[in-house]
Amino acid sequence: MFSKIVKITVFVTPKKNVVDPQGAAVIQAVNNLGFEGLKDLRIGKVVELEVDGEDSPEFRESIDRLCRELLSNPVIEDYRYELG
Repeated sequence: MFSKIVKITVFVTPKKNVVDPQGAAVIQAVNNLGFEGLKDLRIGKVVELEVDGEDSPEFRESIDRLCRELLSNPVIEDYRYELG
């Protein structure tokens, strides 16, 4: 029996209403370099996983649980993921 490897890319970003000090620091650095027109910048993280499994509601629920309980802080961060 062969198992299927599923690649998951999780994107974690600060919530829109949360101050992003790392993003603010980069905005300042971009301005210091003379780059014009930057309206906003948010810093997040990308997590790539490869797991045995198949796409199903139960599989997606397990990914959501992993994202909520480990990969993100739901109070200040949002997440989304792509299977591919």
